[in-house]
Amino acid sequence: MARTRRSNSVGRKSGSSPKRARTVWLALMGAMTAVGGLLLALDSAPAPQVGGAGMLALASTSAVSPMESVFSRVKSVDRARWQSIVIHHTDSAFATPETLANQHAKLGFRSMGHHFVIGNGRGLGDGEIHIGQRWLNQQAGAHVIGRDTKANWFTQHSISICLVGDGDSEAFTQAQMVQLSQLVSALCAELNITPEQVKLHRDIAVTSDPGRMFPEAWLRQRLSGSR
Repeated sequence: MARTRRSNSVGRKSGSSPKRARTVWLALMGAMTAVGGLLLALDSAPAPQVGGAGMLALASTSAVSPMESVFSRVKSVDRARWQSIVIHHTDSAFATPETLANQHAKLGFRSMGHHFVIGNGRGLGDGEIHIGQRWLNQQAGAHVIGRDTKANWFTQHSISICLVGDGDSEAFTQAQMVQLSQLVSALCAELNITPEQVKLHRDIAVTSDPGRMFPEAWLRQRLSGSR
């Protein structure tokens, strides 16, 4: 009898093992599904937005390319207005669209004076392009030093692109420069702006902006090659 009871007991244990295995397997599959769903949600989350629209220009999973979205987010591009592009830097290692907007508000502007900001990974993602309200609303910028006729013309008719960083102290990142050249090329092609009308702020005002370490020759070569 003792042997029979031991045999039955072993039989019950053997029968319960597959059930435990199935339970563990189902729990594991459920956990993997939950984690996968979380990663998918994080991956599809929108880029940061502050007073405009965020755009991760280095990677896009949508049918519309990042540069095409520069125009697709605007109801009607004011082609008669835009005749030039002016490149700036923030003159600081860290900046966000919000901090720039706050700085410009202290100067009396109702919104950030730049049309686009390209991040360096400190405050805004490295190579990330922020599309400002002035571009979305097709409004003149507030970005050229001076009150003379020349400064006023560029303020009214140029697109301002600002790189986060201090170009007098350190080089801009590779991602920033690649995205800058692609953005400028896209704007020039769409709006018939010639490379000669792509200016650095120092070309039209008494300033070092966008800094002595800005690779102007490299950019000019890229623009001439894209024509």
